[in-house]
Amino acid sequence: MEGTATQTIGMSGWNYFNYFTEIEEYFWKKRGAHLLVSPLDWAIMEAWQKAGVPLDAVLKGIDKAFESYQRSRRGAGKALKSLAYCTDAVLEAAEEHQEAAAGSGPKSGRTAAAGAFSREDLRSYFAKNIGQLKLAAAKCSGQQPGMAGRLNEIAESLEASVTLLDAPGMLDLEDLERRLTILDEKAHAALTSHASEETMLKIRRELDGQLAAYRRKMKAEQLAMVEKQFLQKRLLEEFGLPRLSLYYFY
Repeated sequence: MEGTATQTIGMSGWNYFNYFTEIEEYFWKKRGAHLLVSPLDWAIMEAWQKAGVPLDAVLKGIDKAFESYQRSRRGAGKALKSLAYCTDAVLEAAEEHQEAAAGSGPKSGRTAAAGAFSREDLRSYFAKNIGQLKLAAAKCSGQQPGMAGRLNEIAESLEASVTLLDAPGMLDLEDLERRLTILDEKAHAALTSHASEETMLKIRRELDGQLAAYRRKMKAEQLAMVEKQFLQKRLLEEFGLPRLSLYYFY
């Protein structure tokens, strides 16, 4: 019945919420080792997601990159370690996908699969994120009261969004995601403005170290997006903050 705590909520045309998980697991399978994905790899996946690269194109590009790597001298007896090696192949697959889709109507399939959520699960997701925001605010309240204030404001806005889950009828997940995206952006802005120079320098050094071998393979636009996503992810980790978007629901 509509309005119950266990109601399932769908949103037609919503892209995969497990976009990152599928890429991660596919890369593990191709690499033959179930290892933790690096911050750089996550930044690359987020850059693809924000650029609207379809999941199928990403997987096709990964296949091509592995084939190329295995034919190269570097691939002799060595495992491909990072998604950074796949960036060119994924972009090429995305361009091919776009050309093939030009002039064609909307298609059903994995990239247009509807998401499904229960109101109860969403409440739990919001409660977990609100708790992390308030905990992070409490930890920095002594030395960074300004930062603490911003985090508490974001937590309050997120708490206000929970009331939308009690509205009768079908929940507008697109509008809810817009609200969460705005809060994510506010959190990133607060982190960037309040993080110490030492913290920023440490993250920049990590970024430069991980990207050193791949900078020449990436186009300028893609490189800038990966750097941005890497910086955001590491700042969230430094302050113990969650992602709020529904893309990170699972």
